[in-house]
Amino acid sequence: MLSGQPVKLFVKAKPASREAGVKKIDDNNFEVAVKEPPVQGRANEAIVNALAEYFGVARGRVRIVAGHTSRQKIVEIQDPA
Repeated sequence: MLSGQPVKLFVKAKPASREAGVKKIDDNNFEVAVKEPPVQGRANEAIVNALAEYFGVARGRVRIVAGHTSRQKIVEIQDPA
């Protein structure tokens, strides 16, 4: 999926979930459940970590572009190559 240019994903966040995981809806839409609560950016941090692990990229290559305080987020992932 990653092709040399930054990829923008639309993410529906599910903070304070019982089980953590990344669910692919289609090519650009994902649902990310994390156990951390949406307090002091902890859920956002967990979402970035979960997506970095899911795509096999360094954590620094994943950043939330929009929706820091919303459940609907736009996340950009830089290609590792």
